[in-house]
Amino acid sequence: MQPFYKNTPSSKKPTRSGKPGQSGLAKNSPRPSTSGKSRPASQSKKTDHKDIIAKAIKHASEKSEHLRTRASERDFKSGRLSAQKSRPAQKGPQRDPQASTQKSTQKGPQKGPQKNKPVSKDPKRSGGGKRSSAKPPFKTDEPRLHTYKNKPRLKTGSDKDKLTGTDRVKVIVLGGNEEVGRNMTLIEYKDDILLIDMGLQFPEEDMPGVDYIIPNTSYLNNKLKNIRGAVITHGHYDHIGAIPHLQKKLGNPPLFMNALTAGIVKKRQDDFKGFPKLNITIINSDDSIHLGVFKVEFFRVSHNIPDSFGLIIHTPAGIIVHTGDFKIDPKPSGDLPTEIDKIKALGKKNVLALMADSTNAPKSGHQLTEGDIQHNIDDIITNAKGRVIIGTFASMLGRIQQIIEACERMGRKVSIEGFSMKSNVKISQALGYMKVGKNTIIDVKEAAKLPDNQVAIICTGAQGEDRAVLMRIANGDHPKVHIHEGDTIVFSSSVIPGNERSVQRLKDTLYREGAEVVHYQMMDVHAGGHACQEDLKDVHDWIKPKYLIPIEGNHSFLRMHAKAAIENGFPAENIFIADNGQIIEFDKKRNGQLTNKKVPTEYVFVDGLGVGDTNHIVLRDRVELSQDGVAIVVAVVSAQTGKLLRLPDIITRGFVYIRQHEDLIPYARRKVAEVLKDEDSRSSANGQYLKDKVREELGQLLFDKTGRRPMILTLVMEV
Repeated sequence: MQPFYKNTPSSKKPTRSGKPGQSGLAKNSPRPSTSGKSRPASQSKKTDHKDIIAKAIKHASEKSEHLRTRASERDFKSGRLSAQKSRPAQKGPQRDPQASTQKSTQKGPQKGPQKNKPVSKDPKRSGGGKRSSAKPPFKTDEPRLHTYKNKPRLKTGSDKDKLTGTDRVKVIVLGGNEEVGRNMTLIEYKDDILLIDMGLQFPEEDMPGVDYIIPNTSYLNNKLKNIRGAVITHGHYDHIGAIPHLQKKLGNPPLFMNALTAGIVKKRQDDFKGFPKLNITIINSDDSIHLGVFKVEFFRVSHNIPDSFGLIIHTPAGIIVHTGDFKIDPKPSGDLPTEIDKIKALGKKNVLALMADSTNAPKSGHQLTEGDIQHNIDDIITNAKGRVIIGTFASMLGRIQQIIEACERMGRKVSIEGFSMKSNVKISQALGYMKVGKNTIIDVKEAAKLPDNQVAIICTGAQGEDRAVLMRIANGDHPKVHIHEGDTIVFSSSVIPGNERSVQRLKDTLYREGAEVVHYQMMDVHAGGHACQEDLKDVHDWIKPKYLIPIEGNHSFLRMHAKAAIENGFPAENIFIADNGQIIEFDKKRNGQLTNKKVPTEYVFVDGLGVGDTNHIVLRDRVELSQDGVAIVVAVVSAQTGKLLRLPDIITRGFVYIRQHEDLIPYARRKVAEVLKDEDSRSSANGQYLKDKVREELGQLLFDKTGRRPMILTLVMEV
């Protein structure tokens, strides 16, 4: 069997076959029989639905997907992933709505029946047809390609150039200024570019199938030779997760980072076979490096991973300070303290601009220190009568160190569960960042042999991730660990926005299993890694910058950071709240401006092995499939005459429960047979026209009967 594609162009109104002027079959032409007796021998076998579905999907991939994605390829490669503009509805037939994103390059009037199909009321959906005004309208939402689906109405920058001269330092945040994650910044002067961080962002609930999102670096495509290097502030994935993908694209520029971050980056790079070997230079807080016209110095900050740094960047326009992720903690766990004296010394150096972490800017007061929560962790471990199972992030090595030290004091053995957590602990131990007694950490198999009150388990999954260790333990899916009545479960992390429901379900499951649950809202078992409002005010006062650039957080976080600064006496006109890609400029007279010029920062999705090949069209189809399911129509016609040889098959998935709609599918099959009835046996059929007609008619029928609009795939085959 071969797919049936035959098209016959015509400028006249098409018949079923696409031929002009033919009214169809003679009145007495027999209707295709649906009985088994009249079928060819090759059609008498029972239909294999799995085989049909596979063929239909393959057919859709080879035909429809190619047409729908061609138009977006050019825009994606250039970083312009704007949604296709909807064209006004035309009278008469129109092209397949799913294929309508392909822009026509033909000039003059369009001819042929394949261009003239009945217009769909909803070009965003696979179905079509008219509907009464009482019916709810179709959803026309397109998937988001950046933080905001619609362009913000108010401009935040200036259209007027207020600076002098043309030689300017440009600061561009490529990611992290409209979300938490995907952190990346570039600083540019003439032919020199400095990069800061290359992080990833985890997908949101309206991005089905996406693994994560990385920064869009298309602005750098023609400037690769100008990249002098990239400085990585610390080892969290929202700052290092995009390195394997971007290093290859950016020409593998030199990377500068501390030893622990380098160990984590190298371990991650091992998972990407065939990628270039990274050129990594280890730096310490007392080092300075020269990258083109830029001189970079460092100062140590506290975070919830050891060896986190802020940057002091000497540029032709003045000093720019980038804090990275930070909090003020004089006695952090497993790390050296914040270099407060070095930060205060910047107040005498006439700093031009401060780019400061805004992740916790909405929170008033000071951030808790690791010492503040240590006694609570000690109390929990001391008083627990059974096992203590503590969930936290795999990268929170300072917290893991605290828990291990507390267990050693209380005589408990510790098991580490979670691949990434085990890997990070091993790297930290090898580099001397984590000090653990010789027999403290044991395998979970050995832990099962000990009394419960002598065991603690540290694991991943405090955010309720489906396949993380804590969720698997709660659901009874973990092969070695199951909840015992009397276990104490500690969530030693705050809940990331968007994970509230999954975390709540996890807590409910643990309670049902007889465990006692402790989380940060009940007592201080988690100290955040980001500065709160009073900490930010202290840093503003210490550094005394001329300009403040809030970074790293949702737009509201940046606004709250600015509000706190203004309350503390910082001039509002010298605060630049930039969107991703918005260009900030400084001239050599130490004047700055936030422009309305932008570089591309649309999402680049990583989906399996693909990077950037999952665009808004693919996501739209995934959302459609998740909402109303799919209906696959398989029709078999004669290769010689184009006559329908048997009643079409309709296979549905995720649409309706067939046993509750026993009459729907047979009726729909007869409806499709009427649509495909041969009206001109002397001509070959127009396959694309037939598919569009089936989609329109069947889509309307299914909506009228069920109120749902499944994606409809039509496969016409000749035998």
